[in-house]
Amino acid sequence: MKKNTSGPRFKALLKAANISTTGFAEFLNTAPQNVHNWYTRGVPAHCMEEVARKLSVHRDWLKNAEGPKDLCLFDESGNTFNTQAIRGVYTVIEPTDVELPFFKEIPIAPGSSKTHVIEDASHPIRLPRSHLDSLEINHKDAICAYMVGNSMAEKIEDGSTIAIDRGLTQIVDGEIYAIEHDGMLRIKYLHRMPGNGLRLRSHNSAQYPDEVFRAAQIEEQNIRVLGWVFWCSTLNKRRPPVPFL
Repeated sequence: MKKNTSGPRFKALLKAANISTTGFAEFLNTAPQNVHNWYTRGVPAHCMEEVARKLSVHRDWLKNAEGPKDLCLFDESGNTFNTQAIRGVYTVIEPTDVELPFFKEIPIAPGSSKTHVIEDASHPIRLPRSHLDSLEINHKDAICAYMVGNSMAEKIEDGSTIAIDRGLTQIVDGEIYAIEHDGMLRIKYLHRMPGNGLRLRSHNSAQYPDEVFRAAQIEEQNIRVLGWVFWCSTLNKRRPPVPFL
């Protein structure tokens, strides 16, 4: 078996493309220390193909300097072009998005009416890193979910994606929070009440009156604050007709 001598070539490729160790590590969803180790130990065999493709070089060239260096791709007309000319697409030093885990309410067992809120690992959501940084939200505390129902219309429409900061569970009166209410995911304005009570208020208050829970009821009904809702995406339900056509 031929020796893996990819380390120096890998390091030189990142330097030429102006990609930082941390930036490439996040690009591959691995630890920066791992990428740093590859400079001397070489790129591991299990990710050699992926790393080579992301840097637009042939796997064999990266591994042990054999064969051509740059990949050749084909355009829609069948013409070849060298990826050396387009390597600039990999020069982003730091990723601009953060991938947030998605949570949803599902039955605890098939056919059961009892639900719980769990992560759906197949459905992550990406948000701009700047959104979280501007609000001083720890990226590991942020999760996403869907708004279900019209209790918060017109503020948050049914089906909207919402982002939740689990690092802020202390109630600030009048702010919107996600709560889990005996396994049910609910989005409400929250207000503190005397005696450690809690008021839940809907934006659509005409259809959904306020709900007040005493401290004992909060415990009995398994009500817990998941976090503060800091972002939502609301799709307009109707495309406006264009007049005079």
